[in-house]
Amino acid sequence: MKKKKIILIMIGLIILIGLSLFLGKRLIQYLRIKYAKIEVTLTQDLTLPFTESKKVSDFILSINGEILDDYVIDSTSLGEKDVAFTFKNDDGIVVSYRYQIKVVDNVPPVVWLNSSYSIQKGDTVPLTDKILCGDNEDSHPTCSVIGSYDVHTVGSYPLEFVATDRSGNTTKQNFTLYVKEPKKPSTSSSNTPRKRTLFSDVVATHKNEWTKIGLDVSKWQGEIDFEALKNAGVEFIFIRVGGTRGTGKEYFVDEYFKRNIEEANRYGIEVGIYFYSYANSNELAKQEALWVIEQIKDYKVSLPIAFDWENWNSFNQYHLSFFGLTDMATTFLNTVKEQGYDGLLYSSKNYLEKLWLPTEFDTWLAHYVNDFSKKSSYEGKYTFWQLCQDGKVNGIMGDVDIDIMYLN
Repeated sequence: MKKKKIILIMIGLIILIGLSLFLGKRLIQYLRIKYAKIEVTLTQDLTLPFTESKKVSDFILSINGEILDDYVIDSTSLGEKDVAFTFKNDDGIVVSYRYQIKVVDNVPPVVWLNSSYSIQKGDTVPLTDKILCGDNEDSHPTCSVIGSYDVHTVGSYPLEFVATDRSGNTTKQNFTLYVKEPKKPSTSSSNTPRKRTLFSDVVATHKNEWTKIGLDVSKWQGEIDFEALKNAGVEFIFIRVGGTRGTGKEYFVDEYFKRNIEEANRYGIEVGIYFYSYANSNELAKQEALWVIEQIKDYKVSLPIAFDWENWNSFNQYHLSFFGLTDMATTFLNTVKEQGYDGLLYSSKNYLEKLWLPTEFDTWLAHYVNDFSKKSSYEGKYTFWQLCQDGKVNGIMGDVDIDIMYLN
């Protein structure tokens, strides 16, 4: 009995010693961290522009150690933001640190307006609905026209368009409003042959080991002779799968989609897809992407699926910021990416330069030029270029868009 008691005492002592060592080690560790040397000098300017990409280290002038998690700070919402991170100091101790920044919007709204704007006599649609007025961050900028005019009286009226976002950034633009008599239908016809862009000329000018030349088509091209396209040297084709009949309305499949994609697959022409969107939210954009996937799942699609949003004439009624618009497109493209397809953003040069924000996805540039022997003046990156809408190629009776794919 006495021996058993001694054993229990010894076990207790061992546990006590082990616990003391453990607690002592934790205490030492705690004290080391508590009194660890931390020397961090921050930049004087602790503001981060909206959607600008900056890392934790970008606001640090000096630090006595190495940052372990130098992540990109989220700048997609305005206001104060805590930035927490860990670093290993010069003594090898891992410590935590935090500082605060402020995400700000210093970009004024965009007013899509030249020095003059014309309407027909009697047009009662408010100018603030007709003239595009949008902002990078604010989905409801204040847009107003300063000055008097009479839509029922022909004449010219000097006015000012003023747009202000919720951060106080303001754009002011003077313009002249011309109220004109309604145009009378023209009864004259011209016998002058219309100039068209020959597919063969584009091939001769742009085809090399780093390019492919193709088309994009929809029901407007009617019944296409794909054998003739193949013989003409068409290497790829973007096919409209369909769209919706408005925001949140029913879907429709392009009446020539099935034939176009089956024939393209049959003749070995690479296929890409485009969808004309009326989405006004991320949820709708995702639904649209899933609908597209359902339509194309039984066909060979080796090129990207393009998001085509062109509702600029009614942009003000969508109540989207440029960030919201780009985020919506990104949602569509991420959804098709999750389903195993590449994504592509389609838009024209001016809108890409002024309205769309950068995305991780490739761009399909629409820029029609008089001299297609030269490259587009668009300075951003793009992998496809839609260079004309008046193309002529054997196999299609009417006009067709001609595109270049860049492989490098």
